[in-house]
Amino acid sequence: MPTVAPPKSSRDKVRAHRQRMRRKGMRLIQKWVPETRTSAFTRQARQASLAVSRGAHAEDDQAFVDAVSVWRFE
Repeated sequence: MPTVAPPKSSRDKVRAHRQRMRRKGMRLIQKWVPETRTSAFTRQARQASLAVSRGAHAEDDQAFVDAVSVWRFE
């Protein structure tokens, strides 16, 4: 009867995955980003958006956003 290896721990799986990625020439980067699900973030984003939309360069800013955005309605 063949022996069955015990299941690998999450730590072992992560370690093996990272080793495989490094062998492929990849490097792990971790980055902290703002928590977008809070009311504080929503308030700040709205304030920033309103400030930009009311600024002296609002038309140019919107033209840039439109130029770099891809909208596909199919």
